[in-house]
Amino acid sequence: MTQPIADEQHTAASVGSPGRLRTAYAASVGAVIENYDFLAFGTASALYFGDAFFPSSSPTMGTLLALLTFGAGFLARPLGGALGGHFGDKFGRKPVLVTSLLVMGFATFVIGLLPTYSQIGIAAPIILVSVRLIQGLAYGAEWGGAVMMVFEHAPSRSKGRYAAIPQAGSPAGIALATVVFIASGQLDNDWAWRLPFLASALLVGVGLFVRLKLEESPDFEHAKEAGEILDNPVGEVVRSGWSTILRIIALRVMESCSYYIVATFLLGYINRDHPDAKQATLIAMLIACVLAVPAVIASGAISDKVGRKTVYLAGTVAMILFAFPMFLLTNGGNPVLITIAYIIGIAVIWGTLAGVQGAWFGELFPTNTRNSGVSLGYQIASSIGGFAPFAAGALAATFGWVGGSILYMSAAVIGLIGLLSTRETWGKAERKRVDDSLSGQDSSTSVVATVS
Repeated sequence: MTQPIADEQHTAASVGSPGRLRTAYAASVGAVIENYDFLAFGTASALYFGDAFFPSSSPTMGTLLALLTFGAGFLARPLGGALGGHFGDKFGRKPVLVTSLLVMGFATFVIGLLPTYSQIGIAAPIILVSVRLIQGLAYGAEWGGAVMMVFEHAPSRSKGRYAAIPQAGSPAGIALATVVFIASGQLDNDWAWRLPFLASALLVGVGLFVRLKLEESPDFEHAKEAGEILDNPVGEVVRSGWSTILRIIALRVMESCSYYIVATFLLGYINRDHPDAKQATLIAMLIACVLAVPAVIASGAISDKVGRKTVYLAGTVAMILFAFPMFLLTNGGNPVLITIAYIIGIAVIWGTLAGVQGAWFGELFPTNTRNSGVSLGYQIASSIGGFAPFAAGALAATFGWVGGSILYMSAAVIGLIGLLSTRETWGKAERKRVDDSLSGQDSSTSVVATVS
């Protein structure tokens, strides 16, 4: 009776579940839609919401208030992560993914219908912030379930590459949002920002169709059969894994700031000083996000070969070195130099960091607290990183572009501290141990089959 079970677990470890590719791409489609919905708000905040919801005699103040609203969505993400982690570890990953997509889609569609300040006064920004908090709650619940679902379906030798696939949904989602904003930007009225939010209803329908076909995580099913499911996974992981959660926060703060400072703050910063460069900057971000999709997956795949920390260290060093050149490239408003800055900032640096996180963070926790631990660390850091565009804007208003550079570099230093204090989960010794184990089981299975 034990041999078939052992053979099944060995097969899952060596080649992954039968539905591993379908799960990876289904999760990534959902991630694209979730990121489109959540991050379209960042583009709208940088380009439109200052005038629509925060009219002021100072364009800089209006933009800062809009960016503060963008950051407000991140306040709800830790709560969303705690709820998603709890229910994902207790009842399964799939129900959380379906529910989070429904809530996110509803909130995003509502944003496209909101009246502006000129129509209902102060109630407009209050409603906008409220809906943004709902977005944050949904997105906080989504990430851990999506990435851990793919991680747990993946073969042991390729978890980095597989777990990076839904991570690639972030640049793909913002690339899709950018395309819509470029198209709608030709309009001279509120439809320029309303259409991208209203269009999300079509995407949510596609996402639900795909996610309803997902198979539950085999790791969760094994933990359930073994009676290892906890009544309070969030409480347990906070009690026993709080130091690991802190390390993830440090690693994630760096990655989050690297993305939002470039994708959101820099967009508004360039547009403020060079209004004629709006379309060129959107195109630059689109190019960078398209290139980031394969870059994220490549980063995860490389980490399968050389280890998680090695790849993350390369991205960290690059971020430190890029802090000042990023603004030197964009200050003149040259479209070519702006494009180069976006490619380096998003495709190269952010892509390198994001591609490693899914596998590395997942390997730091056991199955029965994995979703909770990863989600808490990831989303608490997001609640900090989400205010990076506002902080960068405030520093730039006081110290000029150097203020933004210092913030960007400071986030990288925080990440470096987290990197040096976090254990390698897939180094040479770990890779050899897994290879020897799988090879030994392969030989044993072959002998049994021959004797039979």
